[in-house]
Amino acid sequence: MTEARSTEVDGADPLHDDPRVAAYFGPSWPAILGFHDLLVSQGELRGLVGPRELPRLWERHLLNSAAVVPFLPTNGRIVDVGSGAGLPGIVVAAMVPGAEVVLLEPMERRTDWLSEVASTLHLDNVVVLRGRAQDVHGDLVADAVTVRAVASLDKLYRWALPLLRAGGTLVAMKGSKAEAEVEEARHIGRKLGAGPAAVLDAPTIEGVDVTRVVRVVREAVPGVR
Repeated sequence: MTEARSTEVDGADPLHDDPRVAAYFGPSWPAILGFHDLLVSQGELRGLVGPRELPRLWERHLLNSAAVVPFLPTNGRIVDVGSGAGLPGIVVAAMVPGAEVVLLEPMERRTDWLSEVASTLHLDNVVVLRGRAQDVHGDLVADAVTVRAVASLDKLYRWALPLLRAGGTLVAMKGSKAEAEVEEARHIGRKLGAGPAAVLDAPTIEGVDVTRVVRVVREAVPGVR
């Protein structure tokens, strides 16, 4: 496991040395800190993180990603759609070591990065898969799907719900328009077997903005009795 030491971050990050952050992540802290350091040292160079985001990685990205974990199973298979830099997929893998976490990403340079991160941090529960969600419908079945900052909910339903077994859960990180998106996507959700969508607040540590999550259980798989 990566040693718990941190690369210096340019700019003032109010959470960079806050002991509450390490306490929040608990046993996953060494891996999370290692991921933070990789993002600081390589994220901007590799086009994964904008320069303005580096001083606020903890609040805007790492804690934000961690907020989905309470809504996920502790085992089985979790698929992170459009993993990008690994947010929330790498964070989820570090915090839920008992689950297989599939990082699904269509861009080769990003899958290369994700594989390097998983290897460096010794996250043996990670599987990196290059492709779009639509490409693996019928081949990849998940107990939960996570998604962050990818598309509107009506599109996410079409991409993510077919990946879920009956009883599986979609956890989508959304912002202030979550309720409107839920309403607009309700018809396609029902068509794909989704139950009612719940918009939930997902807090992490005091003083950090609460993450908003849309949680949907796929109650039935159309065509399967």
